[in-house]
Amino acid sequence: MNNRPTLDHDATETLRNLLATRLQIIADHAFRDRDPAAHLNELKRVSEAIDSFREQHLDQLDARLRHFLTNASYQKALDWISADASGQ
Repeated sequence: MNNRPTLDHDATETLRNLLATRLQIIADHAFRDRDPAAHLNELKRVSEAIDSFREQHLDQLDARLRHFLTNASYQKALDWISADASGQ
């Protein structure tokens, strides 16, 4: 029997999209160079959304995923979700 906390499919996809969006914003150097303030605002917005998601789903998060999100290891969190979804 598996007592490990788990996110449902919709919540997992929401988190995956938030994490991917944040990483895309960070990688968008043209946006950053063109409008640093807007770039920073978008980065803050999605980071706050990730923090809010974490708080709302705390009891559903596996300890390792919770650790990644708490420590802002967002690439690791995305990799963990992807590996977990593929059954690795």
